[in-house]
Amino acid sequence: QVQLVDTGGGLVQAGGSLRLSCAASISIFRLNVMGWYRQAPGKQRELVATITSGGSTTYADSVKGRFTFSRDNAKNTVYLQMNSLKPDDAAVYYCKANINGLDYWGKGTLVTVSS
Repeated sequence: QVQLVDTGGGLVQAGGSLRLSCAASISIFRLNVMGWYRQAPGKQRELVATITSGGSTTYADSVKGRFTFSRDNAKNTVYLQMNSLKPDDAAVYYCKANINGLDYWGKGTLVTVSS
């Protein structure tokens, strides 16, 4: 069983920044892939970014160049630094981890971007 606690959401003006955190209950070295997803009202959940145990990252086209996914292995925590936020980035952001073929999700953190 893996528990993920995702935090860091809030209200920010367009053009501002936020850093989301996702703390895992186990060593993140054991997690094959971790990802950030988001879901806006009335929309499907979408993939924002991923990071592998080796540190390789991928990003959705909509956030490339603005978001950065990083990890702190000592703290078993991953981060999503979000810069130049746009109203379209507003959503509930969820952390996901995969281990041994099973997916685990955080409860989500709300990001609101005012124009």
